[in-house]
Amino acid sequence: MSDLDPMLLVLTLLATLLVAPLLQGLIKSCKAFWQGRHGPPLFQAYLDLAKLARKGAVVPDPASWVFQVTPPLVLGVTLLATAIVPIVGRRSPLGVGDVILVVGCLALARFALALAALDTGSNFGGMGASREMAISALVEPSLLITLFALAIPAGSTDLGRLVSAALAGSAGPAALLAFGALMIVAIAEIGRIPVDNPDTHLELTMVHEGMLLEYSGRRLLLLTLAALVKQVTILSLIVAVVAPWGMTEALPLALAIWVGKLAVLGIVLASVETAYAKLRILRLPELLACAFALGGLSLVTRAVWGG
Repeated sequence: MSDLDPMLLVLTLLATLLVAPLLQGLIKSCKAFWQGRHGPPLFQAYLDLAKLARKGAVVPDPASWVFQVTPPLVLGVTLLATAIVPIVGRRSPLGVGDVILVVGCLALARFALALAALDTGSNFGGMGASREMAISALVEPSLLITLFALAIPAGSTDLGRLVSAALAGSAGPAALLAFGALMIVAIAEIGRIPVDNPDTHLELTMVHEGMLLEYSGRRLLLLTLAALVKQVTILSLIVAVVAPWGMTEALPLALAIWVGKLAVLGIVLASVETAYAKLRILRLPELLACAFALGGLSLVTRAVWGG
């Protein structure tokens, strides 16, 4: 197991925090281009975060201390997951690189946010929390089984070994199946169409946004930033375990390749959102079952044929 690398850790966190709003701007600009309209500026997410930093906060009367501690907790746990995923090099910046720990950190952040939504006593917050937990019950098994399939050639769930195994191997059928499963999981995890619509203003269709309705000011800033960081973290995880090419290059080149891969995946997400409408909540198990099936096929392919 690698030791903690302070310089690499700081670089990973700073790079993620800087790139996260830019990736969101790229996705929105790409969606606007595909839809034939004039979208927001590429750097709009930075301006939105700056505006939230200047706003005051309102606390609902029924809310307890859970409501107030959740935003820094969610951002902190999300950044912990970010610190585990390598973006340059073969090893985790934190020194503890197990993919199960990444999944656990994301699950803890989701649980804390759902609990805070229930703490407000809001009907829409409770509805969003209920839907989020139902979706996570389907997403997490798909994510784990896919990661286990990728861990077979590495002989470990350590991210450093997964990166090394992916660099040594080729893009065989198992890797392609795993990539398909992880992209479906990513869409569900970061709450994008067809699973959720992050831009909706219709309360009855909200999932993640429904849990944020009672937040404002700097608390909303922390939760918004956590969502953007989570988006980059999940896409970086996909890049690390499926397409790690270029991660071992010189630092500036490796960072540029990482940003380029995130941009490509962001364009893919924007294209999917443009081509498909949001699914009804009762249709989501069918989509997420596809991710589980692809992950299971990848696991069987790895175990039987080693491809």
